[in-house]
Amino acid sequence: MIAPTATVEEGVAQALATVDFETSAQRYRDQNEFFHLSRFLPPATIDALLADVRQVRDRLNRNYIPGHKKGGSVSYYTLAEKAPAILALYRSPALMGFLSRLSDARLLLCPDQDPHACALYFYTEPGDHIGFHYDTSYYRGARYTVLIGLVERSMSRLVCQLYKDDPTRETREVSIATDPGCLIFFNGDKLYHAVSPLGAGEERIVLTLQYVTNPEMDGFRRLFSDLKDAFAYFGVGTLLRRKLFGR
Repeated sequence: MIAPTATVEEGVAQALATVDFETSAQRYRDQNEFFHLSRFLPPATIDALLADVRQVRDRLNRNYIPGHKKGGSVSYYTLAEKAPAILALYRSPALMGFLSRLSDARLLLCPDQDPHACALYFYTEPGDHIGFHYDTSYYRGARYTVLIGLVERSMSRLVCQLYKDDPTRETREVSIATDPGCLIFFNGDKLYHAVSPLGAGEERIVLTLQYVTNPEMDGFRRLFSDLKDAFAYFGVGTLLRRKLFGR
């Protein structure tokens, strides 16, 4: 039996071999640091990631913030313990190298104490959604987001408003189905985005990977980030588990 890590590395290499880098880099720049591939990871890699999803599904934390978000999340802390394929994808040198070239920035892993370093988002109940927001960086450097579609049995969509932060350009809205294996990559401070509400009997599961250009964060921003993650995503228990994940 092939180890999940080997399956992921082979899958990433296979995926990257099909990507026209120059065309992709031009599209990323033209779209204000936003890039989307509807088909990226091969089926065997998706299957390895879904096996991890099944291992952690009972550990998700559901939350509801009126007027902003409703859904479930599983933090990096749990994935680090129970999801070897997901961790291998997050830490993949080939993937990080590709994204660094694409963004023209040296991307680094988030510190181990960050519960959002990589995480799973579960949209499984009617009305699950998240309102428009930026993935604001509380780090000293920029923060980049990768979204990987894993389960898409819904009419819910990732809705992106391109150029929202650029007063010289007209905002353009795009709606994207996060089909299994798709890759979405963007600068968190530039893409204004949301997830439209889930319908009855639907399901949507997405993996997020977070990279930074500088992993340092001052104490005040660390406190704010911890409270946001605890109350908006992973539960107050993450504040206790964080002590087990030092830098």
